Amino acid sequence: MTTTAKQRPTLSTTTGAAHARIWGVGGYRPERVVTNDEICENIDSSDQWIRERSGIITRRQAAPAETVVDMASAAALEALKAAGLTASQIDTVIVATVTHPYQTPGAAPMVADRIGATPAAAFDISAACAGYCHGIALANDMVRCGSSQYVLVVGVEKLSDFTDKTDRGSAFIFGDGAGAAIVGPSDFPGISPTVWGSDGSKWETISQRNSWIEVRDHNVEWPAITMAGQSVFRWAVYSMAPIAQAALDRAGIKADDLDVFIPHQANMRIIDALIKQLKLPEHITVARDIADTGNTSAASIPLATQRMLDSGEAPHGGLALQIAFGAGLVYAAQVIVLP
Repeated sequence: MTTTAKQRPTLSTTTGAAHARIWGVGGYRPERVVTNDEICENIDSSDQWIRERSGIITRRQAAPAETVVDMASAAALEALKAAGLTASQIDTVIVATVTHPYQTPGAAPMVADRIGATPAAAFDISAACAGYCHGIALANDMVRCGSSQYVLVVGVEKLSDFTDKTDRGSAFIFGDGAGAAIVGPSDFPGISPTVWGSDGSKWETISQRNSWIEVRDHNVEWPAITMAGQSVFRWAVYSMAPIAQAALDRAGIKADDLDVFIPHQANMRIIDALIKQLKLPEHITVARDIADTGNTSAASIPLATQRMLDSGEAPHGGLALQIAFGAGLVYAAQVIVLP
């Protein structure tokens, strides 16, 4: 006795836009400005040392009741305004953050609801300082494959909740804020292929001090974020310059074609070292938002982008190389056409 196999039906597929681009960016900076002198009230340091070591002069700090969702929603509304879109047109909301204080639910569904984007798909990604660039990569692929037409990408952090004010190695680095971008269809390539990766063997270099389980079971210190500064500096400078060059190569351009370089705002010395390693021409404008914003992790690149566009430092329609790197260790880089 023989049986005949049932013929498998062919599944339907989606087809998206030929290309994607960033339609608009927005940002939110908390009102409170924290000086280096205030930071030094809790650590043995000085304004001069912090400036020389990091390039940071001031940073922003969210109000006690201000949440990741509050800041992300404010930045998202600014991005929608810049893009000329309404929240109802957003198909997917991606929030990159490591400081949303709930294991679940994620911040993204709350942001979608707050801005009126329901029933958009909504999820968080945890890629630390590289989260925004990861989100742009995902959004680009989603628009081009047809699963979404418009994607909201938000990088947001309230790092003041996870900073040990007495830790001399990290207390002066972090700031709070949110940046957002709308990715949508384009008739020209507006986002290059992303070069990204990870090195989990170095996970302890930037990490939460204790796990939530240790906090619960052993009454240990609050799980503040700690950093091995010298190790991070060496890794960022010597490992990320080749990644930035690879992103240029994959975009099919040379450094001289760029208008703007927007690296993660981790440390001014790292930014200067990357410029030297990449041999960037002098005409290229470099983001230095860290001076008065601090390191805002996933929010740093979109915040710097918004400031440069608003101030005229960056040309609308110009080419920008953005690269981010952080805890994991993870990284991502791509070339974008500025909205």
